[in-house]
Amino acid sequence: MPANSDPERRNVTANAQWGGRFAAGPAVIMGEINASIGFDRKLWRQDIRGSLAHAAMLARAGIIQPEDEAAIRAGLEQIGAEIEAGRFSFDTDLEDIHMNIEARLTDRIGEAGKRLHTGRSRNDQVATDFRLWVRDAMDGLDVQMAELMRALADRAAQHAADPMPGFTHLQTAQPVTFGHHMLAYVEMLARDRGRFADARRRLNECPLGSAALAGTSFPIDRHATATALGFDRPTANSLDAVSDRDFALEFLAAAAICAIHVSRLAEEIVIWCSAPFGFVRLSDAFTTGSSIMPQKRNPDAAELARAKTGRIMGALVALLTVMKGLPLAYAKDTQEDKEPVFDAADALALSLAAMAGMVRDLQPDLARLRATAGSGFATATDLADWLVRVLHLPFRTAHHVTGRLVAKAEAKGVDLSGLTLADMQAEEAGITQAIFDVLTVDASVASRTSYGGTAPANVAREAARWQAALV
Repeated sequence: MPANSDPERRNVTANAQWGGRFAAGPAVIMGEINASIGFDRKLWRQDIRGSLAHAAMLARAGIIQPEDEAAIRAGLEQIGAEIEAGRFSFDTDLEDIHMNIEARLTDRIGEAGKRLHTGRSRNDQVATDFRLWVRDAMDGLDVQMAELMRALADRAAQHAADPMPGFTHLQTAQPVTFGHHMLAYVEMLARDRGRFADARRRLNECPLGSAALAGTSFPIDRHATATALGFDRPTANSLDAVSDRDFALEFLAAAAICAIHVSRLAEEIVIWCSAPFGFVRLSDAFTTGSSIMPQKRNPDAAELARAKTGRIMGALVALLTVMKGLPLAYAKDTQEDKEPVFDAADALALSLAAMAGMVRDLQPDLARLRATAGSGFATATDLADWLVRVLHLPFRTAHHVTGRLVAKAEAKGVDLSGLTLADMQAEEAGITQAIFDVLTVDASVASRTSYGGTAPANVAREAARWQAALV
């Protein structure tokens, strides 16, 4: 059967962008798997920005005429306006955003549009566009992380002295303050911002001008285009520049870690909202009802933020798997880099926004938190510390004495402060009435004055420091 009668082939002529190399149109399935315009149209702003910088450099270097550069600039600005207004017709046969914009430019301005691609390839073009997009996404996420940190720091300042139970193994351990708990997430997010900032610094090299893989014979000025696009420098090796996506992997790794922190906070909000805990309440703005149970108030926003972490982690694993076996230089496999990054960026941005809203919305039940903070013999460590500090017992001895007192209180159905002095002295004769001064929740948190501890003065100071830093 002749090639042009194959039902699996499109009834189209060769892609005009390829000239005469391919005589027949691509198979339908080839067109479907090869085209990326369905998702890489997100890069249109970055593509136009990169092309404007490239055209300006070509004109300054005398590679194209100034009038051609002026026509290219005007044409690209008009195309940007078309896309922004939703009037641009994206063509799947042109495969990707780069070819769509270039073809439209040539339609608009004629021969001058065909000169734009001088000294570059789609390989360095997409690597540049994608770096620009990831850099923009990092900057946007940084603003959102800072907003969530502000919400948490404000809560910490408001509740610097309000006790709540601190847990290990989800068992009551020692009293802390609600403000101290909020500040723990501020610290996590601060490290997340640092990871994105570090990744941004390594990302900030410009591949433009590396061409397909070997550079170009045209006298281009790569430093000029790098500067015009806000990069610190051009990439130093053309093979590396067009083929690696470690900047995207670092973005996804930082996003995954940040998402894990968001998910941990979301998990706690889900638990705290449940009836057995009853620590906090969310308003109708961040909860939903049930189709059958009228009493339900479900923390769906927190649950969905928790769930989106799986998508973000999956995006990282997906791109790691794509990249792990690719020889130098460019391979079409790397077309699979964008959808995971786009999806992860969107998911993290939405999760951060939802979490910031929930932190500002939630209302802690301070009485419930205080009551639970003292449960489960939470001041046992305070008792042991008193035995060390006042009676000078070795800590291990004090630990054993305290353990026996906990067992005695448990048998009597009381907490430690419910034991009598005689009960205490039966285990350690040196114990005095002063022991009861340290067995309250407020005394416990107030005593934790070490750097980074939960003492209200510490928490208030740290909350104020973060509030000032996040203005």
